[in-house]
Amino acid sequence: MSFGVYIHVPFCATRCGYCDFNTYTPTEVDSSYEQYLDNLERELALADGPQADTVFIGGGTPSLMGADGLGRILKAVKDNFGLAPGAEVTTESNPESTDPGFFEGIREAGFTRVSLGMQSASTPILRILDRTHTPGRAVEAAREAKRAGFEHVNLDMIYGTPTETEDDVKKTLDHILSAEVDHVSAYSLIVEDGTAMARKVKRGELPAPSEDTFADRYELIAHTLESEGFDWYEVSNWSKPGGECQHNLIYWRGGRWWGAGPGAHSYMGNERFYNVKRPEKYNQLLSAGELPIAEREQLTADDEHMEKIMLGLRLKEGIPLEWINDSALPVVRRHEEAGRLIVDKRVRVTKTGRLLADGIVTDILAAE
Repeated sequence: MSFGVYIHVPFCATRCGYCDFNTYTPTEVDSSYEQYLDNLERELALADGPQADTVFIGGGTPSLMGADGLGRILKAVKDNFGLAPGAEVTTESNPESTDPGFFEGIREAGFTRVSLGMQSASTPILRILDRTHTPGRAVEAAREAKRAGFEHVNLDMIYGTPTETEDDVKKTLDHILSAEVDHVSAYSLIVEDGTAMARKVKRGELPAPSEDTFADRYELIAHTLESEGFDWYEVSNWSKPGGECQHNLIYWRGGRWWGAGPGAHSYMGNERFYNVKRPEKYNQLLSAGELPIAEREQLTADDEHMEKIMLGLRLKEGIPLEWINDSALPVVRRHEEAGRLIVDKRVRVTKTGRLLADGIVTDILAAE
């Protein structure tokens, strides 16, 4: 089973209105990038795990660290875990904090994959999302990454934003295809409690997203990408052959990973643990020589079974039929008869089932 290392960079230049991730703008936290890097190195020196098959630096905005900072992080991972031959090494990057020199620098440092937050190619939609880049910048950044030698480049898009039209989605897809990347992630907008967008929806300033709209948008995205040579391998992810994100497959296949950085989660054996969220507390604990773990959770066999079903059914490869308890087989057969599942030695969602994957999982687990 593959092993991954996840690094969380908790800093953003500005806060997007829809985001509820563990991130902080400069005015929200008393912690410098240098302090963060120093203490991240301390944490990695205290970490314990096998050689890494994948490394993924997410956030937040990892590109704010610059090529030198990201290179320093990768070196710390190499020094403390080691990298397996051919390891996949990914960083997320925001288009507005990258340039050709950045991509050249991280490629030289050993990164093999870049994931860029595009979200939309529509100026009004980017404004609603509080994104600061211009519509064409994500495509330009993807091309810069490819010129720097990156074979694997991902573009993230969000669909279902309030006021979004079908033409907005088509325009975004046109931009993505023009960038000639080998991976696309498309996520429906979730209006999270406590965010600026949730407050606007509650006040009636923005319409609430519609489930029917989400379904229509997903079908448009899937049809467009799949007709252009992309294949879905997870409900929200498409790639050209060989472009699948190996790090995320570790999550979806129930693999193990160590998470470092403020708020990062780890899954080692049947134990899950996560770090303190605030960078100041993170710095304080590591400066005292302590791992910054906030809480540990021992998973039961039932917990692990539930997660294997929940995550595995989102994959095109599905799950072995033998994983389904006998009590849930009638539910599986009912979804098969309705055209939502394919059932042989494995259980897999159909094209229709992809739209209802979460509900199918809920039905199966409730029957068990």
